[in-house]
Amino acid sequence: MSGPVVDTSRSGAFVRYWVADAISNLGTFVSALALQLLLIETLHADQTALGIVRAAQWLPYLLFGLLAGVVVDRVQRRPLLVAADLLCALLLGAVGVLALTGHLTVPLLAVLVFCAGSASMFFSAAHLSLLPTIVPSAGLASANARLSQTYSATQSLGPLVGGALVRLLSAPVAVLVDAMSYAVSAVVLTTVRVEEERPEPAVERHLWTELREGAAWVYRHATLRPYAVALHLWFFANAMVTTVLVYFATTELQLDAIAVGLVLAATGVTGVVGAGLAPRLGLRFGTGRVITASEWLSPAAYALLLLAQPGPFAVVCPLVANALFGLAMGLKGPLEMSYRNLVTPDRLRGRMNATIRSFNWGSIAVAAPLGGWVAATWGNRVAIAAGVVGLVVSAVVLWCSPYRHVTVEGERLAAQPHP
Repeated sequence: MSGPVVDTSRSGAFVRYWVADAISNLGTFVSALALQLLLIETLHADQTALGIVRAAQWLPYLLFGLLAGVVVDRVQRRPLLVAADLLCALLLGAVGVLALTGHLTVPLLAVLVFCAGSASMFFSAAHLSLLPTIVPSAGLASANARLSQTYSATQSLGPLVGGALVRLLSAPVAVLVDAMSYAVSAVVLTTVRVEEERPEPAVERHLWTELREGAAWVYRHATLRPYAVALHLWFFANAMVTTVLVYFATTELQLDAIAVGLVLAATGVTGVVGAGLAPRLGLRFGTGRVITASEWLSPAAYALLLLAQPGPFAVVCPLVANALFGLAMGLKGPLEMSYRNLVTPDRLRGRMNATIRSFNWGSIAVAAPLGGWVAATWGNRVAIAAGVVGLVVSAVVLWCSPYRHVTVEGERLAAQPHP
């Protein structure tokens, strides 16, 4: 990767886009912990129920993810983002109100998070695909680094706020905070001024052809193919671990809500550091080398969880593990997002991102209940160990592929032709 790192902080449209993203992410990380504690402490759910609810959240990606990519490439993306944010606000608001009034059940929660996950699925595909329209290609790595740093910062603050809200008020109140964050994000996004190209008339387009074209671009591309396959494996293995992590911490290690929030916050702190270093490390060593080297940190991090024991120092191993994991995410996130968007033509970006994300997040719909079942049957540590093995396989796949040698040339990079 060569070329200058371009500052994007003076772009009004990007700043508004950035602020909306930060607000929404903060609420998401508040409720990510709150929903799990709500299940464990209020609904008295076990690992299997945790896995089922988490699967419901990500099942839309498996069922409709590819279709979302076609929709995103057929419509203007900013209005879609606003609509998805508002729908999420309503659905999560319903979760909070039902929980406060004692009418929430595990099956009802699964239905509501399925609907919210469907809205988030369209949001994710449009969100990733709109950024290159707001920011010139020369500033894309810098923009993604800022977004990743902010994501990591909210990943730190969100669980701490969520843990405090659960401890001081209740889990339903924490979920309502997330609902409010979606509403505020929608309002801010309406102020983003960006000139989007008008999509081609739908009458000239064919759904199956478009689905196939998007998938072909990803899985026939010399470097996107191994990247996508490794990433799918990574998400599956990671879900095995994260599905049982909070349950493991609260029931086996006896950590309270504040301590669990601190553990999850560690991911964001080091993620900020990693994202700040990523653009310059990419320039110095090459995009592919930085990403593939960072992949090995994930299994190393989660292996530390297996060493954790109850007692006065029970928080140490999970804290170090999540810190190391966050560093890996921060280092690779901005670089891989920039690369995959820059090598893909604008007309295919929605489908490319949706294709990759469909199988990434969709795999959680399988891995989460599997991880919960393994933990309920053989123990939390067995489920964590299985996830570590999967992360090692993912790292091997990417390390042995041509992706290890990819570079990005800043503003001179144009979308590459299909190999």
